[in-house]
Amino acid sequence: MNTGRFIIDQATHAIRMDRRIRATPDWMFTAWVDPAQLRLWWDPSGTPLAVCEVDLRVGGALRLVSVDHPGHAFTGIYRHIDPPHRLEFDALAAHGTVTFRALGEETEMVVEIRCTSAEHLAQFVQLGVADGTAATVDNLVARAERALAS
Repeated sequence: MNTGRFIIDQATHAIRMDRRIRATPDWMFTAWVDPAQLRLWWDPSGTPLAVCEVDLRVGGALRLVSVDHPGHAFTGIYRHIDPPHRLEFDALAAHGTVTFRALGEETEMVVEIRCTSAEHLAQFVQLGVADGTAATVDNLVARAERALAS
């Protein structure tokens, strides 16, 4: 398994991760937008979400609620949807982009969270967003590996 790269880029106020995963771009994209799949890997703890609502259209909303923090929903708005290559959404005053590129039997997945300022990025890092996103990506990779093995 390729552990990929993890970068906190002060110059662009972004958190960026890339991973190569032995799955197709279609499988990866679906895992990000199908509530039945998304709820199983999104929470950094690996616990399935209590609520997972996806209105997959530009301007549609995303609402995710963990079992451990029922009073704090993660909400976002989809800004760009290009299956199975690209997904963009705004959440927590940041812009998220996920891209998928086929590389033989693997898919390169790049996750980028672009903050509005150095202060915004520092808040994200302090709140654990970088570590939480890395754990979430690890959950997705593990799910993909289990799907491939079955």
